[in-house]
Amino acid sequence: MKRFRVALLANLKVNAPKIEGMPADQWADLDSETTVNALVEAIRQGGHECEFLEGDITLFDTVRKYAPDICFNICEGHFGDAREAQVPAILEMLRIPYTGSKVLTLALALDKPMTKRILTYHDLPTPPFQSFERVDEPLAADMEFPLFVKPSREGTGMGVSAKSIVHNEAELRQQIAEIFDRYKQTVLVEKYIEGREVTVGVVGNLVGPVSRRLPDDEDAPRIQAGLRFLPPLEIDLQPYQETDTVYSNRLKVDLADQLNYLVPAPLDREMVAELDWLTAAVFRVTGALDVSRVDFRLDIHDNLKPYILEINPLPGLSPGISDLVMEAAADGIDHPALVNMILDTALRRYGMIP
Repeated sequence: MKRFRVALLANLKVNAPKIEGMPADQWADLDSETTVNALVEAIRQGGHECEFLEGDITLFDTVRKYAPDICFNICEGHFGDAREAQVPAILEMLRIPYTGSKVLTLALALDKPMTKRILTYHDLPTPPFQSFERVDEPLAADMEFPLFVKPSREGTGMGVSAKSIVHNEAELRQQIAEIFDRYKQTVLVEKYIEGREVTVGVVGNLVGPVSRRLPDDEDAPRIQAGLRFLPPLEIDLQPYQETDTVYSNRLKVDLADQLNYLVPAPLDREMVAELDWLTAAVFRVTGALDVSRVDFRLDIHDNLKPYILEINPLPGLSPGISDLVMEAAADGIDHPALVNMILDTALRRYGMIP
């Protein structure tokens, strides 16, 4: 096996800027030293040389000095509407290969309303939505309560709590105002889908043509070759119904190691096949590469009809607690094997290995 020089690029919580007045969860997306060390060790176990580099403004110099063959990128970025795309942009300027999706996909996926516009254009099922740039914007006539309110460009459940579900105009305006004040960004309001929350992870790259839209003919072939679908994971929110009826930041961060994760999720084969197909379709229309996770809500009032919430092309890789890692474990893939599977997928895409 060929040995490569790999730079693990990440943003550590301990290195994040501290600015007066920022929200307490400002850096919830960033990684711990434990996660970074585990990723470096996993890549070394794969037979490669690996060092960690902080993905901030120093990277332009440090990555050229280290001169990697490829970068394993999990950088969330610090500031800007397209912060997750900043490190890949630097790498493309320097013509250095890297794992995962490219600049446009990362910028798109971080902007939830823009992603939903793409999904809607391609006839993929996502809840009806409206993007608010002002608190006093009128609610569209086709937007019916209950609604779900969240920041447009945050991850890890930031800005999401039981209060995100609003049942009337007063609650809606209050929640929009709070998000504007706290996160200083547009607000996504979408139809609240009451039901089960499921996520599907995928590693690989699509081979050959794939439908950009759902086929009109239900019997038409659904091309998804090249992708390895991991078992779907369901978050059991039942024990938290009194406080967290949704997968909130509190659950994702503070209680991540206490939650009951159902993986594989208790779903029949037909539903799993449908979720896999929708995951492939989202992967395709957003231009994702190598690895992603797609989040769904299954409508309990409509025969568990799946609705696409979002795609995360930079899914968490924390050992034992990240959704993708747990899905892989349920499929017999341990953490080092998953990390190297993602790395090998990128190396193959660049033609660096057969």
